[in-house]
Amino acid sequence: MKDLTAQSNEALKYLKQLNLHLEQETNFLPKQTGLNLIESAPENDNCVSAKRRDAKVEDLWSLTNFFGFSTETFVLAVNLLDRFLAMMKVQPKHLSCIGVCCFNIAAKVAEEECNIPPTHDIIRISQCKCTVSDLKRMEKIISEKLKFQFKAITALTFLHLYHTVALSHTSERKEILNLDKLEAQLKACYCRFVFSKAKPSVLALSLLTLEIESLKSRDLCEIAQRVQKHSGIVDGDLLYWRELVSKCLAEYSSPECCKPDHKKLVWIVSRRTAQSLHSSYCCIPELPTIPEGGWDESESEDSCEDMSCGEESLSSSPMSHLEGAFFPEDLCRKSKWLSVQ
Repeated sequence: MKDLTAQSNEALKYLKQLNLHLEQETNFLPKQTGLNLIESAPENDNCVSAKRRDAKVEDLWSLTNFFGFSTETFVLAVNLLDRFLAMMKVQPKHLSCIGVCCFNIAAKVAEEECNIPPTHDIIRISQCKCTVSDLKRMEKIISEKLKFQFKAITALTFLHLYHTVALSHTSERKEILNLDKLEAQLKACYCRFVFSKAKPSVLALSLLTLEIESLKSRDLCEIAQRVQKHSGIVDGDLLYWRELVSKCLAEYSSPECCKPDHKKLVWIVSRRTAQSLHSSYCCIPELPTIPEGGWDESESEDSCEDMSCGEESLSSSPMSHLEGAFFPEDLCRKSKWLSVQ
């Protein structure tokens, strides 16, 4: 194992980044007083409760999966949502618009511009009961309240840095410490309101140490301890959040849990549309019967190419379902967003 404090250019670079992130992380935390109000809020139509917040975060996860966006987009969207909810008194009827707006802002920050779908498509897929104009007005409000600080230091920031530091100071294979798995576990934690109160550095280290503990790697364990010491994280805080993270992951691993990435998007249509769709099932046109005889050699080669081309397009069409394993060994990045016709 390499020395974490070795005065190499690589080590100095990572330590400098870590120090900078530790200084800035408190600037992007939701207000504690606002979080306490959300936690104690009753389940009524006058205020946003922790349960409603969690449900909206799961919707954001589903949208992230649908459009094939990165974990960074999801994490930034949740951070923006929590910071805004902890700052403003919001009525539940506005939560859907706020959530989609935070998602749209996060996508603009984290994704390539060419991969971001039109705003009306995001509204249509999310089934948010608002217009493009409503979303623009809400985006202006959120931007001003958060002082346009969108590129936040989050637990994902620390998780990536910790992962890089660990791999650069050990001889263990990269496949042992799976970053995709850690990201999936982090998303599960973000769906629980309690982790909105955790410092990003502590939450990330809690996930990392739990994974290292399961791997039973002495080198990685020593590196994690040195990172903890350098970050100034006391044992009591780390143990407290490790226990909550472990409990959260155990609940998500249970078959009884309805996981956001297993949820199918459901479109709500009017009765007239439903009747039209139902009647269309009986309007399937009859296809001509294919003769049982062999292929006529007199047919042109162009016809043969057209048929093969058609078969290829059918077989290469995207899958209709958007489900995926919650903790797969290798999470497959989904294809880019599909524009709904």
